[in-house]
Amino acid sequence: MSTLSSRRSFLGQAAAGFSTFAIPTLARAQPVTEPPPKAAQIPGQVEHAVTEPVAIEVNARQIPAFEQRDRSRVRFGSLNYRSGLVLTSPYRGFGGLSGIRFLDAKGERFLAISDQGAWFTGRIRYDGRSMVGLADVEAAPMLGAGGRPITDKRLWYDTESIALDGSFVYVGLERVNQLMRFDFAKGFTRARGEVVPLPPAARKLPYNKGLEALVVVPKGQPLAGTLIALSEGGLDADGNLIAFLVGGPTPGQFSVRRTDKQFISDAVLLPSGELLILERKFSWFTGINIRIRAIPLKSIVPGALVDGPVLFSADLGHEVDNMEGIDAHVTPEGETVLTLVSDDNFSLLQRTLLLQFTLVE
Repeated sequence: MSTLSSRRSFLGQAAAGFSTFAIPTLARAQPVTEPPPKAAQIPGQVEHAVTEPVAIEVNARQIPAFEQRDRSRVRFGSLNYRSGLVLTSPYRGFGGLSGIRFLDAKGERFLAISDQGAWFTGRIRYDGRSMVGLADVEAAPMLGAGGRPITDKRLWYDTESIALDGSFVYVGLERVNQLMRFDFAKGFTRARGEVVPLPPAARKLPYNKGLEALVVVPKGQPLAGTLIALSEGGLDADGNLIAFLVGGPTPGQFSVRRTDKQFISDAVLLPSGELLILERKFSWFTGINIRIRAIPLKSIVPGALVDGPVLFSADLGHEVDNMEGIDAHVTPEGETVLTLVSDDNFSLLQRTLLLQFTLVE
């Protein structure tokens, strides 16, 4: 069986399970290769028996070309491929990455979340423009108001979306349709989360198709101070994807036009005022497909149906997996770099990928 065929096979099986602020000095973390012994295990859930961060080893293999069919190609739609990594770790809790946000303007220090209720922090190492590995990686469980891992509550582990607002970090829990806020000024990843109220309609989103993307609109942009929350697959009466404006000057609900049977997996807001939406779909005939659409922020108002052009698309002929996270940073040269991360579903048949592209104006 060819490499491409085998990847189509295992990704097809796995796809059915779709589902710039000051940081205080971290406590010293002890390197580990496996999580500590667990208490009673909830099926499908990775639990954490400790509440402190631990240093972990993450290995990286470079991906020299994004397209298998033409390894010399670098342009894909409105994006140029820069570099990519396949990430592995002897730490059993590493994986399931469903969101990533950079903590600096250089695209080095990152905060990622696992859909199993865990934080991952660290630094991307570069050689020129290319990523070559990760350093200083730590894992920690997300803590609730009582200081215990949120996974102590049944189903409080499907953490799929993340947004930053100063020292505050917002996380969406898909299965229970809840939103949590952590103040990282109070202990970084040891900060305790609190539940933030959501609109009633958000609490009624379909099971396992809830909040999949969160973006906080900064000062100077339309809707400044608003948390934009997009559902993975909650559909309105016309079959379009439901989204919400939480807080801000004009809270309410709007829709994103759904085309080509795509589901939302993450989003990022560019300084230019465009909301980039990462989407994916699965077909038994074509496997996993991903794409990025650009939605003008100025078009988003309560009651609106928004749409925008496709900037990028890829399938299993490219180095993709279950891509679930996207973020952006601007280089000193003025290039807008998009970083994508994949959720391996803790499956030996899937991969954790970290990909970077330059957005071509």
